[in-house]
Amino acid sequence: MSRTRSVAGSGQGIHRRSVLAATGAVALSAGVGYALRPSDSQAATAQESTTAVAASSRRAPAAPLAPYTKGTTLASVATPRGGSGYRRLGDGAGWQRVVRSDLAAPKSGRAGRRTALAAFVQLTDLHIIDAQHPLRLEYLRSADIHAWRPHEALTVQGAIALVERINALRGAPVTGAPLHFAMTTGDNTDNNAKSELDWFLKIMSGGRITPNSGDPRQYEGVQNSGLKQYWQPDAAVRDSDKQAGFPHLDGFLKAAIREVRSPGLNLPWYSTVGNHDTLPMGCYASHGDSYLTELAVGGKKLMNVTAAEAQQLQAQIKKARDPQGVRYHDFLKSHARSMRSVTPDESRAPFTLAEYLRAHLDPAHRGVGPAGHGYSSANLDTGTQYYAFRISDDVIGISLDTTDSGGHYEGSIGTAQLKWLDKTLRDNKDSYAVIFSHHTSKTMTNLRGDPARPNERRHNGQEVLALLGSHPRVLAWVNGHIHKNVVTPHAMASGGSFWEISTASHVDFPQLARVIELADNKDGTISLFTTLVESSAPHRTDFSDLSQTGLAALYRELSLNAPGASTTLGGAPEDRNTELVLKKG
Repeated sequence: MSRTRSVAGSGQGIHRRSVLAATGAVALSAGVGYALRPSDSQAATAQESTTAVAASSRRAPAAPLAPYTKGTTLASVATPRGGSGYRRLGDGAGWQRVVRSDLAAPKSGRAGRRTALAAFVQLTDLHIIDAQHPLRLEYLRSADIHAWRPHEALTVQGAIALVERINALRGAPVTGAPLHFAMTTGDNTDNNAKSELDWFLKIMSGGRITPNSGDPRQYEGVQNSGLKQYWQPDAAVRDSDKQAGFPHLDGFLKAAIREVRSPGLNLPWYSTVGNHDTLPMGCYASHGDSYLTELAVGGKKLMNVTAAEAQQLQAQIKKARDPQGVRYHDFLKSHARSMRSVTPDESRAPFTLAEYLRAHLDPAHRGVGPAGHGYSSANLDTGTQYYAFRISDDVIGISLDTTDSGGHYEGSIGTAQLKWLDKTLRDNKDSYAVIFSHHTSKTMTNLRGDPARPNERRHNGQEVLALLGSHPRVLAWVNGHIHKNVVTPHAMASGGSFWEISTASHVDFPQLARVIELADNKDGTISLFTTLVESSAPHRTDFSDLSQTGLAALYRELSLNAPGASTTLGGAPEDRNTELVLKKG
């Protein structure tokens, strides 16, 4: 049954323990509210102080809910076998839950008193990759071995297996409450390419995907280039990765570009934008550069440069010496003669902010909803990518856009968004709040101006922390970007306290997502439970199995063995499966 409830005030006739599986969301800008009808994504202007949310209610069962740990890292974790060379994966012991009392002391007997407020899943940094795209920076591997990953052709198969795992979860690991939505916290795509965006949306909402661009009959990229600095799985070439133990797999590339099917998530999902979704290569504010666009869709691809050239280009990116991509443009022009021929493809074109929003709003990508996956036509009208939505009767969610459109991969937010965030929290002071963003508080250090708003000041992570700390009912800030599990307590001078939950990516090992539960302990404290989950792919791989499932398993194992990959992205035990205790605000 569909209900409409104001985010700004309490609604009539809504059970206080009901959890809303949202079929619509709130998109706000400059203090003006927009109401979404549950049947479409057309925005209707509402009064400034009122924002309506269309949602359907799921009442919690009257009987106690049973915890559900099957398929989570509490039960088992993919574990490397052997200490050197190419390592295989197998079943390993699960990770125990760690109780953290940094912000409040846990009180005895709370497990028998607590009631669930909400439960949801966070996916982050999927980095769906068009591995044959002409503007990829694979050639940086000549200076940095980790600049290209041997498993990049399998991101679609790996992400589908993660969707399958989430669909198989029958309840939350601690409270047993239904999982009411999933949120992606950015870098859903890797290279701001329309091909990647289409694949991402079909993975999340369901559909058939052919993870191939260019020649429909064959792969054309660095993995059949004959260049020894890349893994050549089908060829007899003794490349550097095979020398490190990577297997020879006949038929790998043909299997990697074969059509696959995603069932789509069986629960509502929301989308948060990241720098790789907004900026070509995740770092260049080069939209409008016709030369780069022509290269993206054209028939030439650079695959190899000297180590010195790669090192120089990488330094420009890391030190933000070329946020507009001017030097990158010149760099590619200077290597025009050494580019290899590939098949042109218009689907590789970069997408704009408006195109990103329209793709989310497209009914073909709705799945089980909500329409727009958080975004509305109000976002299109205002050119914004932030919004608020109701998670449950007692909790709201706020999705931020922390990408700096002025270039570089670190983030910030503009004054208008900061004021909107403050107003949204003030207007909903009786609700708890969970904040979602791509960047972490420590990686919001990029204060370049937004070309679309040249007179607007940008604000760093410390300013966002201070604002959140001034609102006592903020429970958590959930984000990604750093590809590592890190859980950080924040006790602010203003008196507020909350947890920052940063989750590892699904492109680098150990390839995880996170279930987050909110529970009222009925003793003056709230507990946030975080539980990590892997994809549905088996831990053990079979090199002869190049099916969709076999490739998903191989995706995980190859990521473990990627040369130069960090071994600490899983985080410490206190960053993984946790109970995070807070004083009630």
